[in-house]
Amino acid sequence: MNVAVGVDLIEVARIARVLQRHPERFLSRHFTPREQLECGREPASLATRWAAKEAASKALGTGIGPVGWRDMEVVSASSGAPSLVLHARAARRAQDLGLQTWSVSLTHTAEHAVAVVAAVGVDVERTPERFEA
Repeated sequence: MNVAVGVDLIEVARIARVLQRHPERFLSRHFTPREQLECGREPASLATRWAAKEAASKALGTGIGPVGWRDMEVVSASSGAPSLVLHARAARRAQDLGLQTWSVSLTHTAEHAVAVVAAVGVDVERTPERFEA
C-alpha cells in the first residue's frame, strides 16, 4: 500500500490582506468557481482551502508549481465535510503515484488555518522518467 501525507499552516490575516488588495485576481488564480461560491470572501474559509492545497501538493511530492492552485479543489459535501478533487496535472501526478483515495481535515482559529491531507493507494513501479514534472 502507498501512503502520502501533507500538512500546512497559514495565517488567516495573510489571506485577508491579499484578498483586500487584489480580490478578483487572487480568487480567480487560486480558487475554482465552486470554491469561490462555497467560501465567498471569508478569509478563514479561503485560508483553510489554501492550506489544504499546499498540503495536497506536499502529499503529491511536488509543492505548488508542478501542480497548480486550480488543479486541486477543496469542496464541501452537504454535511459540510471537506473533500479533495484533483484536476489536470495534480490528477496525473496522483495517478502516477498510485494515490487513489484522499482525506482532508481542515480547522482554523481567528489567527491560523491548518489542513492535513492524506492519500492511500497502490504501490507503483518507480522509474525516474515516470516522476519528472
